[in-house]
Amino acid sequence: MKFLINILSRLSLKSLYRLSDWIIFPLMYYVVRYRRKTVRKNLTLSFPDKSEKDIVALEKRFYHHFSDVIMEIAWTYRATNGQVMQHIVFENAADVEQWAREKKGVIYLLGHLGNWEWMPAVQLYYKDPSLQEYNVYRHLNNKTANELILGMRERLSGKKTSIEKNNVVRRIIAMSHTDQHFTLGMVSDQKVSPKNAYHWTEFLHQDTSFLGGGEVLARKLDLAVAYIHVREVSRGYYRAHFELISKDAPNTEKGEITERFARLLETNIEEDPHIWLWSHNRWKWKRDDK
Repeated sequence: MKFLINILSRLSLKSLYRLSDWIIFPLMYYVVRYRRKTVRKNLTLSFPDKSEKDIVALEKRFYHHFSDVIMEIAWTYRATNGQVMQHIVFENAADVEQWAREKKGVIYLLGHLGNWEWMPAVQLYYKDPSLQEYNVYRHLNNKTANELILGMRERLSGKKTSIEKNNVVRRIIAMSHTDQHFTLGMVSDQKVSPKNAYHWTEFLHQDTSFLGGGEVLARKLDLAVAYIHVREVSRGYYRAHFELISKDAPNTEKGEITERFARLLETNIEEDPHIWLWSHNRWKWKRDDK
């Protein structure tokens, strides 16, 4: 895997997109048929008003985009910070800095939209060098893949910014007792089993469970909470805008912050559906499953 990444990362993004069009997309969609049943089911249930023809068209757009993301990730291993900043623009990073100064820290929630692996690049937009960016990650069983992903994320900031999900609470509580201001990115749209569900709501026309780690930390430590709204401007170019969810988390009701996140994420997906990761078996479980 490292050898392949090393080869691909030497190519221009334009060349990688050609590989995406001519090899990755056809292989994934027509030959391997990677999770096609899951994607078709998710799209059909999420957009009941769309015709079968429209669903198939959206399905193909998703696989084209997913193929591009794979190539973009490979490109990132050798891309300079300046090159990455040309492709992902954080429109109001100054607002996040202000919220962090006011509330000690900001937890920003996001979904698998656009190229989610470029989100740690937000630190490149901060003007305050003392503001530290962290992101939560799930340890991968494949050691090589785990090292590659961590290396890519940390290369964007030049620091060890990733916190394994099982260590998040301890690290954030420790930071809350220091003078350090921080932001913490949490991808929060994964599938959740009923026993681990924090909040249930209707999401994309389906009963859906959500984790509540970000909300729990914010309410406990009085942190600000925001959502990253991602738009695809053109192929490989994204704009991200922070939308404030709460600066008074301790005084919110249980589930209020998570519900707000669900609504913002839903709107974001409906505006640009092909850039979400539809291959997740997001609705595997129902509320009454044991």
